Amino acid sequence: RARALLQQLPPQDCDERYCPDLAEEERRQLRAFSARRRREALGQGLACPVPGPCHGCPCKKCGRRLNKGDPGISASRLGDQFWHPSCFSCHFCHQPLVDLIYFQQDGRIYCGRHHAELFRPRCASCDQLIFMEECIEAEGRRWHLEHFCCLECDVPLRGQRYVMRSGRPCCRGCFKTLFAEPCQACGDPIGADSEEATHQGLHWHARAACFCCSLCRKPLRGQPLTSRHGRLFCSEACSLGRDASSTASDSSDSAFASAPSPDS
Repeated sequence: RARALLQQLPPQDCDERYCPDLAEEERRQLRAFSARRRREALGQGLACPVPGPCHGCPCKKCGRRLNKGDPGISASRLGDQFWHPSCFSCHFCHQPLVDLIYFQQDGRIYCGRHHAELFRPRCASCDQLIFMEECIEAEGRRWHLEHFCCLECDVPLRGQRYVMRSGRPCCRGCFKTLFAEPCQACGDPIGADSEEATHQGLHWHARAACFCCSLCRKPLRGQPLTSRHGRLFCSEACSLGRDASSTASDSSDSAFASAPSPDS
C-alpha cells in the first residue's frame, strides 16, 4: 500500500523539500502548481451503499447498473455519480486509487501522478516535474537539461549523438566499449554508427567484407543464405565446400535485413 501511494502521489509533485536542486523560480512555480491542484482537483472518494434515489444508475466507468444497497464509490467533485469499487481507478494507468484519493479533470478521475502530467512534463531521470522553460525531449520522454547524461559516464549529451540503452541515453563511446556486439567476421565492436546484420543471434557488420559467404566471399546483404556451425554461406553447395558456380543454389534461410545496431 505504501509503495502504491508513493507511485500514485509522488511527494516531489507537491512538496519542494523533496526537490532540493530547484532554483527559486522553479520552487515558486511548484508551490503555486501544488496549491492550485489541491484547490481545484483533489478529492477523496466515499465508499457507501448506493442510496435509493440512485437505484439503477450506471457506473461512471463501466456503465453497468448499480442497485440500491450495492457497494459504491462517490466523488463529491463530480456530483451524483457512482462507481463500482473496482472501477474507481485512474483514467490513464487504470490502477485502483489507493485510499480513494483522486484528482479530477474534465469529468475524469486520475491518480496524482498522471493528473500532474496532464499539465507538466516529468523528467525521465529524477522523476520530478519540469518547471524550466527549456527541457530535452528524446524518444518520447523529457529530461531536465542537466539530467540528459550518459547512463555510464554522466557526460552531458545535449547536442550530442547518443544511443538509447534500456530507456536511458548512452554516449557512443560507452556504447561501443560496453554494449556493442562483436562482429563475427572481423571481431571489432559494431558501433552505433555502423549498420548491422544479424542471423540466429549472431552479429556482423553489414558491409560486404564482413557479411559474406565464408567460402566464396559473395556479399550476403539482402541475399538468401544458409548457415553451418555459425558460419554463413550463399548456398548449400558452398556450405558443403563445393564451388557454388557449378551447383544450383539451395539455401535454407534468408538474410535478415540489415539495420542500424540495436537501440541506436
